Amino acid sequence: MAKEEKNYVNKEREDEMEIYGYKQCLWKLVLVAIGVVCTGGFLLLLLYWMPEWSVKATCTQTSLKEAEIVLLRTTDEFKTWFRVKVYTVFFPGTDPMENSAPRVSKTMENDEGARAAQHHVEHRKKKFLRKISENKAFMVRYFEHHSVTYFWNNFLQNFKDLEGLTEGISWSVIHSHHSKGLSKDLEEYRRLFFGANEVEVKVPSVFKLLIDEVLNPFYIFQLFSVTVWTFNGYYYYGVAIIIMSVISIVTTLHTVRKQYIMLHDMVAAHSTVRVSVCRPDNEIEETLSTDLVPGDILVIPSNGTVMPCDSVLLSGTCIVNESMLTGESVHQTKINLPNPVKMSKGLEDDEIYSPEKHKRHTLFCGTTVIQTRFYSGELVKALVVRTGFGTTKGKLVRSILYPKPTDFKLYRDAYFFLLCLVGVAGIGFLYTIINSVLNEVRVGTIIIKSLDIITITVPPALPAALTAGIVFAQRRLKKLGISCISPQRINICGQLNLVCFDKTGTLTEEGLNIWGIQRVEDNSFLPSEHNICREALVKSHFVACMAACHTLTKIDGKLSGDPLDLKIFEETGWVLEEATEEETALHNQIMPTVVRPSKQLYPEPVAVMDHEMEMYDLPASYEIGIVRQFPFSSSLQRMSVVARVLGEKHMDAYLKGAPEVVANLCKAETVPESFPEVLKIYTKQGFRVIALAHKKLGSRLTWHKVQNVSRDAIESNMEFMGLIIMQNKLKPDSSRVLEELRKANIRTVMVTGDNMLTAVSVARNSGMILPQDKVIIAEALPPKDGQTAKIHWLYADNASRHLDTSDTASEFIDIKMENKGSGDGLHQMNHYHFAMDGKSFSVVTEHFQDLLSKLVLHGTVFARMAPDQKTQLVEAFQNIDYYVGMCGDGANDCGALKQAHSGISLSELEASAASPFTSKFSDIACVPNLIREGRAALMTSFCVFKFMALYSIIQYLSVTLLYSELSNFGDLQFLFIDLAIILVIVFTMSLNAAWKELVPQKLPSGLISPSMLFSVMSQILISAVFQITSFLLVKQQTWYEVWTPNSDACSSSKLNVTLEHNNTSSQDEKNIKNYENTTVFFISCFQYLIVAIVYSKGKPFRQPTYENYPFMVTVLVLHIFIFLIMLYPVEVIDEALELVCVPYNWRITMLIIIIINAVASFVTEIFLLDLTPWKLLSKRKELGVSHNPANNHQEVLNQKSKSCLSSFFSCGYRKPKAKYMYLAQELSVDPDWPPKPKTTTEANKNHTENGACQIITIM
Repeated sequence: MAKEEKNYVNKEREDEMEIYGYKQCLWKLVLVAIGVVCTGGFLLLLLYWMPEWSVKATCTQTSLKEAEIVLLRTTDEFKTWFRVKVYTVFFPGTDPMENSAPRVSKTMENDEGARAAQHHVEHRKKKFLRKISENKAFMVRYFEHHSVTYFWNNFLQNFKDLEGLTEGISWSVIHSHHSKGLSKDLEEYRRLFFGANEVEVKVPSVFKLLIDEVLNPFYIFQLFSVTVWTFNGYYYYGVAIIIMSVISIVTTLHTVRKQYIMLHDMVAAHSTVRVSVCRPDNEIEETLSTDLVPGDILVIPSNGTVMPCDSVLLSGTCIVNESMLTGESVHQTKINLPNPVKMSKGLEDDEIYSPEKHKRHTLFCGTTVIQTRFYSGELVKALVVRTGFGTTKGKLVRSILYPKPTDFKLYRDAYFFLLCLVGVAGIGFLYTIINSVLNEVRVGTIIIKSLDIITITVPPALPAALTAGIVFAQRRLKKLGISCISPQRINICGQLNLVCFDKTGTLTEEGLNIWGIQRVEDNSFLPSEHNICREALVKSHFVACMAACHTLTKIDGKLSGDPLDLKIFEETGWVLEEATEEETALHNQIMPTVVRPSKQLYPEPVAVMDHEMEMYDLPASYEIGIVRQFPFSSSLQRMSVVARVLGEKHMDAYLKGAPEVVANLCKAETVPESFPEVLKIYTKQGFRVIALAHKKLGSRLTWHKVQNVSRDAIESNMEFMGLIIMQNKLKPDSSRVLEELRKANIRTVMVTGDNMLTAVSVARNSGMILPQDKVIIAEALPPKDGQTAKIHWLYADNASRHLDTSDTASEFIDIKMENKGSGDGLHQMNHYHFAMDGKSFSVVTEHFQDLLSKLVLHGTVFARMAPDQKTQLVEAFQNIDYYVGMCGDGANDCGALKQAHSGISLSELEASAASPFTSKFSDIACVPNLIREGRAALMTSFCVFKFMALYSIIQYLSVTLLYSELSNFGDLQFLFIDLAIILVIVFTMSLNAAWKELVPQKLPSGLISPSMLFSVMSQILISAVFQITSFLLVKQQTWYEVWTPNSDACSSSKLNVTLEHNNTSSQDEKNIKNYENTTVFFISCFQYLIVAIVYSKGKPFRQPTYENYPFMVTVLVLHIFIFLIMLYPVEVIDEALELVCVPYNWRITMLIIIIINAVASFVTEIFLLDLTPWKLLSKRKELGVSHNPANNHQEVLNQKSKSCLSSFFSCGYRKPKAKYMYLAQELSVDPDWPPKPKTTTEANKNHTENGACQIITIM
């Protein structure tokens, strides 16, 4: 076969995939069909499990242009394969964005095209296709994968998805070519390609889910086992396995379907609405939102709507709630996209439109338009740019539907261990065949026995056994108020060593509270004041600034806007009045908003000239009109307004923002000398501080002139008025929980949509960043004007600048730099944290891939993160081998909640549909509870897996020994072992509750570890030695003979109970009854119980075993019962279990063998495995090694200790397996890390051979 040509779809994007073209091959299909028949359908199952094999076994490789089937492979570390069918349709064109309406006439006659069209298009599309003339139709090829349609692109000679109007379209082109709307024909034509504008989550049928579940390899093996047992006449256990499997399948189907229905209902809400569309002839037409296509002009209703698509605002303004995207209930004002032709610089100001870059002009799908503003009767219009799954909401839903697989070492090791058992079974299989042939056993019996040894070695009950601990853990979580829709994730929770937290609503309460104000008089701070709503302050400029300097608006009679603005305004007790829609339509956009004190605040009229308050004679009413607003600017860290008091001839300018910024814009003589010290006092206590300033404008500045004055002219030579001190309250349990996680060596990270400095402040106040730890701000800038991307490293002064001192929307960082010395002392520190915002994170992921892992290793605060960036951050942590938990409460957290190893939602709304876990309590106390239960469940899984492995090997040894004598266990013997001992032990062993506190010790992440392997192998060896010894020893007894129905070995014994045998009974055809069988049966039964007790571990992850009463009672009852029937046999039981009488002396000998076996097992497991790590841990503690989650070097030390253990306590060093531990080890000896203060790191344009960027650090 020719060498496969590598092509890619979604090149250099997160979902990049390799693509290969194939055509079906008839002779290969015939060969596969023959193979399927010959293997009884097993080959078909194998091809179903392996898509790559399926395609290569039935197809031949071809070019993508001719492909009938494409094979996709992800380029991430999982290398997942997908088989996708290519469809063909006939459309009137091949480019959906061509502006000329296609010429149409009569029906197309093509059977293949019609069948494909039936698959792809809805009724309206087929109706449109019937107009297409056959000679004007073009063949269009496409395939669908993960809800995205990829069309063949002749220019690229590859398949490509459609991105709507977001590919290289400039502002001027949008206004000149796309602002008139689409004709009906052109809209129908585009809909052929883009499909219906809906984000539809299809709920799979029960039958499809059933097939997917039943074809799981474990269930197929169970079916195989039950079939073998049926031919062997072993019905009882087979029925038990079938019942357990049916229960497991039904439970899984119910859970999965319920999850799909929840997601479907969440997405379907508001997904279909009636909208108004503007046609080229300015006709307004009503239609359904599902009919929208890129290029349509949408008329936004004045009373608001839920956006059904991504669109760019062409005219008017909108007030939008984007909490679905950001998680922050901050109402954003969207303004229309500027038209460069009408701007002063013309096309010089033209830009390429990008929804992500130009968010201020973009209305995103799923966000709520609360209110629109239009002037002089002009409609508010928006151009549709993306629809369906291409929208922001669609991408979010896709991240939930198709998350990247999570790699859990336990499951990988479990499959590997099972393969080892299969290898052991293969040896037994061959031994059974050879031994049976040599003893001339019938062919039918040989087949059944050789297959039976496989079912014994690989236990079919293993899935049910492992599920038991998860089910019990799920029940305990439910009692703690945590619901679970993905039970398999409970085990993964036990491995979590990093938890990401959203901030707003998760760590902190919603909103802010004003602690007080501190005004300035005569260049000095007055004492702090807590009561603002008092008569003495009503007409002060300080309160006027609080009441007027904002961008609040009224929506349905209710104030709405930035929560910080809203809180400050409400604290004044003033009221806000806006112009009505009628007034706005009659006038222009400078119709002012008016604020005034409430009637309760009006003081008695006085005529006093107070120097402090600047009081004047009260007019009949006191109102302030907001003449012009300069909105908050993230780069300037401030906002301002120009206002006029009713009746006054002059105007006033009011400014608020970051204290340092405001102080720099004020006259130096108005700023108190103690300003830095006072600011330091508040910020050190974790308060948010806002500064206010005022300036009296000249009387010559008229109402109309102020509309054209520059912002810089207004915001200069201000007079400093004082500070507003605010609190962002933590939830009561946040600090306690974070401290508990810190003590347990579990890293905590903040991932929020809020601004940087607020997040850093909350991180310090909550204990996520300790007081003595340093914060390094990584401010990354993208390439610009020929310059390369760069990162500025800013060391935050934790004593004075760890709080956001700006408006809530602030993103710009003004950090005090460390100037003391060279910074070498700080450079060598171990306790440091990186902080960055979403913009910097995007630059780092694109231009500094080599630095990304280093940054996330110590990254603690990630602010202004978009939903997809949160998901990318979780993946970045996973890429360096962290087990990541995510705790959030908003729809913007959905992707990260789904991607994380364990997602915990504190909301029962949108986030719960994507999150495996949902807490009914809205605080993070659920996180340690979940980790504790996860650790208990994981420890239970380890115990059960080891027990089931030992059970299989012990029974394998028993059967192999008996096969050598052409014997075997009887059906009831098997049933007693499998049901009465194994299943009961497994289910009761799983009942151990979680330990009451989190401990620093970590569970092993997989089964393939030195301690686990030593434990299993040592117990296998011990069991084999004592079982073989007893098997051989019984043959050495003086009374031993080949057993027959007439044998009576008990006649000369000291046994007081005499067993009578039926001398006339027929010969045992299966040779079940014999001395070897009875001996091996008793020895193996006790070995199962011994191993169960040895492997039932308690502290520090589970409650002590003696507190698991069902397990203790079960073990005690089984011990007593087996001891009784061994020492004092009962005829009925012996006949049922097909046991034979053996002398009393031999029974005592078996008891001694069992006791020695138990002692050996306990000594090996407890003294050689359990106690040694504790000694090593105590030794480390004596050396003063502490457990500090902020310092990853400690985990390196832990890894060294584990390496010592794995080397049988030789202190040889091994490279840590976890990437983050290895990285921490490397960085601990790197003299250039962390970067020194006031340095800049640049990415070199020249790439190295491996594609990584060279990093240049500039001092």
